[in-house]
Amino acid sequence: MLGLGDEVRIFRLVGTAMALLLGLGVANLAALPLTPFRYEDQAQRYCPTDKVVWLDFKKGVYYRKGQKLWGQGFDGSFVCLNEARSSGFRRSLLGVR
Repeated sequence: MLGLGDEVRIFRLVGTAMALLLGLGVANLAALPLTPFRYEDQAQRYCPTDKVVWLDFKKGVYYRKGQKLWGQGFDGSFVCLNEARSSGFRRSLLGVR
């Protein structure tokens, strides 16, 4: 039979283990901060090894170069593809060529 001290110790160990597991999960889900640019070439200089996409903040989607709404609208900006994906934006399937 466990005493009160043993139960408290087990509770603390379980709490610590849960906190560590949750902390590890949150660390993997951390988003890259978005760095929006007004012009495509500015974004390409910022992330030379990544693709540049047009991010529509209002719709929550991004467009690749060649899509119909690439660079269109007032609620958007050019960003790096990896930043857009890690921030939870999804790709648009409209106007894919």
